[in-house]
Amino acid sequence: MIIPKTREEIELMRESAMIVSKCLGMIAPEMKPGVTSLYIDKLAEEFIRDHGAEPGFLGMYGFPNSLCMSPNAQVVHGIPNATPLQEGDIISVDCGALKNGFYGDHAYSFKIGEVSPEVEKLLQVTKESLYVGIREFKAGNRVEDVGSAIQKYTESHGYSVVRELVGHGLGRKMHEDPEMPNYGKKGKGKLFVEGMVVAIEPMINLGTKNIKQLKDGWTILTADGKPSAHFEHDVALIDGKPELLSTFAYIYKALGIESNEEDEFRKTPLVL
Repeated sequence: MIIPKTREEIELMRESAMIVSKCLGMIAPEMKPGVTSLYIDKLAEEFIRDHGAEPGFLGMYGFPNSLCMSPNAQVVHGIPNATPLQEGDIISVDCGALKNGFYGDHAYSFKIGEVSPEVEKLLQVTKESLYVGIREFKAGNRVEDVGSAIQKYTESHGYSVVRELVGHGLGRKMHEDPEMPNYGKKGKGKLFVEGMVVAIEPMINLGTKNIKQLKDGWTILTADGKPSAHFEHDVALIDGKPELLSTFAYIYKALGIESNEEDEFRKTPLVL
């Protein structure tokens, strides 16, 4: 059952999402060769707690850390460890925060130093597909309109869409209805309703769509060992249109990147 949120609840969710956004911006300058994902995880936990929230992932379903950190062929749910990141790696960092009874949850795939042109394009297209999907999150549309748009866009560039892992509704629980697949058929699935909040998160592979799971019970990786990219935003349906609750702007500010990609999904300019 989809649980619409009041405007007041959406503002509380925006606060939780912004803690995640600021946390990802804080770690952005640290994402460089020689740094371990375990070190980044500790920084994130301290930051989230210092901002009056609780790490959303820590202990959820038994997960042992505050961040899911998934390099290269790992798609999602990677467990932070002591292996140093290397030049040319990419790594998905998925972060959650719980404050005032509501969750924020979004993700960004970072480059570690310089990456190959092939991987650079995968990251670019995957992030573009996120906004392609968000544009379809509007009054009158249905769940698979979002997934269909993401699938069409990424497959047109020769990439594949993971089937077993999907986005989701968000609120007082980390995972609420509806599931938000990154594939589908236009006009299918549950009808969007005013006030709903979802996490849209394309998980796109350079090679096969097939995946496998490590013996740790968490880490998902591509079946062919080729890289995977992952980007995620929290989005509310307000006045029939998608409005971002999260932002990559703190990451871009830390890395010196200029972007207006989020402007169409905000009623007022974001002030950092």
